[in-house]
Amino acid sequence: MDQPDPRNASGLIISASEPMRSFLALACDDHRLSDELRDIASDLRSRNTVPYKLLRAIWTGSNPSTRPDLLGLFSGSDFVFTSPKPREKSEELKLRLLKLKEIAERKEYAELVKDITPRKQVEEPFSSYKDQLGFGLHVGLTMFTGYLVGYASFRALFNRNPALSAAGGILGLVLAMLVETLLFIIKTSKDDQIQSSKSSSSFTPTTKKNQ
Repeated sequence: MDQPDPRNASGLIISASEPMRSFLALACDDHRLSDELRDIASDLRSRNTVPYKLLRAIWTGSNPSTRPDLLGLFSGSDFVFTSPKPREKSEELKLRLLKLKEIAERKEYAELVKDITPRKQVEEPFSSYKDQLGFGLHVGLTMFTGYLVGYASFRALFNRNPALSAAGGILGLVLAMLVETLLFIIKTSKDDQIQSSKSSSSFTPTTKKNQ
């Protein structure tokens, strides 16, 4: 049967009792033990707790005729349980927790100042008569230009056929209307992004700026 490594102090820990200290004191002068085990016994005799593996290694190597039985050796001792080390958080988890904390602070700050800070009026497209009139004239001019371009193109391609020339004008008008619609959607989405970025930046707590 292999003896446990006396240098391995991990595993079960027990509290030192008087019979245990007496046995360790005798083991310091036991020449059946190696020098390493005698040094370990000398070190353990002054401690309040003793690793079970080291104590068993000393007991196994000592003189069987003089050593106490295990039951008497462990009389009056108890198990000692140690708390595990707290688990360290990873850097990714720390960053996620920091972001969540910042979001919570922004929400809390916005909740505190919602009755104090005046609400910004959102500029909606065509909110004034001038904008509506300008947009209408612009669309009308673009559609008329598209009709003329389509009419002239089809007239040149199909030997001045009146029906095909009119169809080309209608096609140019439709294309011009689609282009205007696409430009309007792009402009509206950009305005919404600008408004959302301004509103989110205004909710940043002043304490974060001071830091």
